Amino acid sequence: MKVFLWWFVVGSTMALAVIMVQGGLREAMQPQGSVWGLKLVELFTTILGGGLLGGCVALILDRIKKS
Repeated sequence: MKVFLWWFVVGSTMALAVIMVQGGLREAMQPQGSVWGLKLVELFTTILGGGLLGGCVALILDRIKKS
């Protein structure tokens, strides 16, 4: 679980960094009209997805390493 949590945080941070480099964070902060909630959900799911990807890959590689 420790491996998963560490790589989840790393994956989430990397996803956030990619969003910031692409300018997506500014786009989410200055939405036009009532899309604020939609942009926030899109941003959150992207960061969560990056964390899950990093954590799951780390678990798989850790299991392979132990066997």
